[in-house]
Amino acid sequence: MPASPTQHILAGALLCCAAAAEAATRPAVVELFTSEGCSSCPPAEAFVGELSRRRDVLALTFHVDYWDDLGWRDRFGLPGSVERQRSYAKMLKLSSVYTPQVVIDGQGDFVGSDRAAIGRALAEPRSGVALTLAVHDGALRVDLADQAHATPCDIVLVSYQRSAISPIGRGENAGRTIQEFNIVREFRSLGRWSGRQQSYQARVDSLPRDATDVAVLVQTVGQAPIIGAATLALR
Repeated sequence: MPASPTQHILAGALLCCAAAAEAATRPAVVELFTSEGCSSCPPAEAFVGELSRRRDVLALTFHVDYWDDLGWRDRFGLPGSVERQRSYAKMLKLSSVYTPQVVIDGQGDFVGSDRAAIGRALAEPRSGVALTLAVHDGALRVDLADQAHATPCDIVLVSYQRSAISPIGRGENAGRTIQEFNIVREFRSLGRWSGRQQSYQARVDSLPRDATDVAVLVQTVGQAPIIGAATLALR
C-alpha cells in the first residue's frame, strides 16, 4: 500500500530531526593572541570588541606574556596562552608566533587587524556538534549529542572576563588606555569526546573569580579544527 501524504510529511520531519541532531549551526570561534605591551594590538582589540557583539561569533582574547620584558607587564598574560599559540604555529606550519594574531576555528591564521580578510572568513557557512551549557546546583554542565563518524575531540572549558579598561604606564603603549574584551582568564580540558552522547561538569566555584562568562570548545585532538562551540554568561 503506498504511503499517504501525511506519512511522507512525518518521514521528512523525522529525517530533518535526525540531521539536526548530527549537525547544528555554531558560532565562528575567533581567537586573538594579543598583549598590552604591543603597539599594534589595540586596533585588533577594538575589532574583537565589535565581533563580541555578534551572535554568530565567539571572540576570545588570549594575552601572551612574551612582551612583558619590554617595560610593561600585561596583567592578563597567561603562559598557557603562549603554549596554545605555539601549538597553532606548529599545526598551521607558521615560522613564528606574533601579535596581533587571529586564528579562526582552529584552522585559519590572520593578522588581527585585517578586517577584510577576517570578515571574508567569518562569512563562510559553518555547522558543528550540538552542545548545551547550563548551571545547576553550583555546577556547570556540558551536554554533547551523538555525532556520527566524529573524530576524537578535546572538550575545552574557557573562562573569560567580558571587558576591562587598562591604563598603560610603560612600554610601547605608554600613556594609552586600552579597552579589552572577552579576556581569557583560564582554560582547561574537561576530557575527551568520541562522538557519543556525553556530559561533563565543572564546579562554578573552581573558576577564576573575575570570570563573567564561560565558553566550551569542541576541538579535534591535537589542537586541530574546532567543530563545536557554545557560551554561557555566569553573571
